Amino acid sequence: MNKQASFDKDSIFNGSHLDDDIKRIDILLQDEISKNNDKIIVLDDDPTGVQTVHNVSVFTDWSEESIRNGFKEKNKMFFILTNSRGFSEKETIKAHSEIGKIIEEVAMKENKSYQIISRSDSTLRGHYPIETEILKEKIENYNDNKIDGEILCPYFKEGGRFTINDTHYVKEGEQLTPAGETEFAKDKTFGYTSSNLCDYVEEKTNGKYKKEQIISISIEELRNIKLDEIETKLLNTKDYNKIVVNAADDIDIKVFCIALYRAIAKGKKFLYRTAAGFVKVFGGITDKHLLSKQEMIIENENNGGIVIVGSHTLKTSEQLEALREIEDIEFIEFNSDLVLEEGKLEDEVSRVVSKEEIYLSEGKTVVVYTKRKLLTLENDTKEEALKRSVKISDAVQSLIGKLNVTPAFIIAKGGITSSDIGTKALKVKRANILGQIKPGIPVWQTGKESRFPNVPYVIFPGNVGEVTTLKDSVEILLG
Repeated sequence: MNKQASFDKDSIFNGSHLDDDIKRIDILLQDEISKNNDKIIVLDDDPTGVQTVHNVSVFTDWSEESIRNGFKEKNKMFFILTNSRGFSEKETIKAHSEIGKIIEEVAMKENKSYQIISRSDSTLRGHYPIETEILKEKIENYNDNKIDGEILCPYFKEGGRFTINDTHYVKEGEQLTPAGETEFAKDKTFGYTSSNLCDYVEEKTNGKYKKEQIISISIEELRNIKLDEIETKLLNTKDYNKIVVNAADDIDIKVFCIALYRAIAKGKKFLYRTAAGFVKVFGGITDKHLLSKQEMIIENENNGGIVIVGSHTLKTSEQLEALREIEDIEFIEFNSDLVLEEGKLEDEVSRVVSKEEIYLSEGKTVVVYTKRKLLTLENDTKEEALKRSVKISDAVQSLIGKLNVTPAFIIAKGGITSSDIGTKALKVKRANILGQIKPGIPVWQTGKESRFPNVPYVIFPGNVGEVTTLKDSVEILLG
């Protein structure tokens, strides 16, 4: 049952800062960022983490070459797409061990310091705490610098994710629902019960970190710009304790980051498990207008575009139905349940690709979607469910990978789906983030090495937007 939030929403979301305070905070933050020479490396567990940034590189592998190129860029920040939300725990341990090792080796060769952000889902799904624990182990193995604390900040305004009084909320319509009571908390692989982040940490770490010991940065401290008090909390953090950051607006993150940069300057070491809202502010990324069709589509305008819908969230299914309101779009159901029958999924891919190519060549936009009811089996295990999901996603990405007609644009709906299409189907090695087509919905500009160079690739998270947001995005691209 949804619980009504027990705070004054108008006060929380309207903020309480005067214009002079806002200007002062922005100046202080930019000053702290300018004094810090660390490269910010964002490990993104699916491609949606770039949903708040622009003119930033995302590398789709963690080779020494890619990481070195990231360090050499002028930009303060770069992303590495790990897609680890689609991994088993064993696979994510291996990947993060490799990443931590290579980053440390390249950083030493280049004589560069860095900060690592583990960017994950704003609804708390993912391999936590193992990913940051592995990074901590690798970093500490290479030098004497002990990690003092881990900062947790799943705030993501564009997606309606807010942390207030240590409880994380998901905006559903006009309702703020505690995260532990949403469909996301019932995730087959990454489920949880706690909405309070201190409880969540205790739950996920199996009691290793007790909720009473976790440090909380309150909205009251942030709104009252208690920089010295917040910095003191950070300076007193030790033994990899957890710091929960409350936030209902970007201004809260800005105040926190001022104190954070000051603590870093005094030698404190942190790891970060955050959503995209923190990434933007910490990296000093400016605001940018939403993208127009002219900024995204520069060629192939005579062909139709393609939308691939893999996510099974209720929000995605509702958005898919709203998309049907646009005339002259062709819809194809991809029978993903055929994963249970040997060889049948490959036949289904061939059938769908043939139809796609006909429609695209006729200038029609086509929408391909997996069956809307999530396939579940009796006595299923988390590992088997994840393996089956990966098989389906591999088939779904080939709906783009086997195309012989260049689409005007590509939209992928869902984290695993969008990652596999980007890396396997489009074969992108490095993409530039153009910006967002709608709040929280990023657009990659594919590189010259990719299957379809310069085609705009819209990465649409499964859990973001209102009912009409997918429809609105397609209408923008159709002009």
